[in-house]
Amino acid sequence: MSNVVHFDTNHGSFEITLDPQAAPQTVANFLQYVNEGHYDGTIFHRVIPGFMAQGGGYDATYEKKSTHKPVTNEADNGRKNTRGTVAMARTSDPHSATAQFFVNVADNAFLDHTAKTDSGWGYTVFGQVTSGMDVVDRIVSQETGKRGPFSKDAPLEPVVINSARVR
Repeated sequence: MSNVVHFDTNHGSFEITLDPQAAPQTVANFLQYVNEGHYDGTIFHRVIPGFMAQGGGYDATYEKKSTHKPVTNEADNGRKNTRGTVAMARTSDPHSATAQFFVNVADNAFLDHTAKTDSGWGYTVFGQVTSGMDVVDRIVSQETGKRGPFSKDAPLEPVVINSARVR
C-alpha cells in the first residue's frame, strides 16, 4: 500500500508522505479514516499563521464528525514537530487522538515529546508534506475569527477538504 495521501482542497492540493516506521498505529488509524472517506467534506477549522493548520474533525457546517476510538500516543518516536510535518491533534489527554490532524507551518519544538507524563507526551508526528506546502501556507493565511463553536482562529470562509485519497 502506498504511504502517500493526496488532499484536494478548495485552495489547491497537497500531499503527505506517511511514516509507518515511526508511527505504525497512528498511520494505520489515519489511513482507515482516509479509506473510509472521513476527510471528504471536512474543513480546516483552526488556522494560526506561524503555527499550524488543523482539520479533519468538522464538516462545513461545523458539525463534529464521529470517530473511532483514540490511538495510543506515539510521539516518543524521535520525530519532531518541524515545518511541513503532520501530527495528530488531541485533547489534554495524551492518548486521545482520533481523526483530527495538523500541519506544522513553523518549527514547533514545544509540541515535541519530552517525557511520558501528561505534560511531556507531545504530539505524534506521522508524516511530512512532500508536495503543495504553498497550498498549506495559503490555507493558514486565511482571515480568521469566530465561526461555529470556535471563538477564534476559524477561517471566515470555509477551507474545505474536497477529498483525501491514498496515491
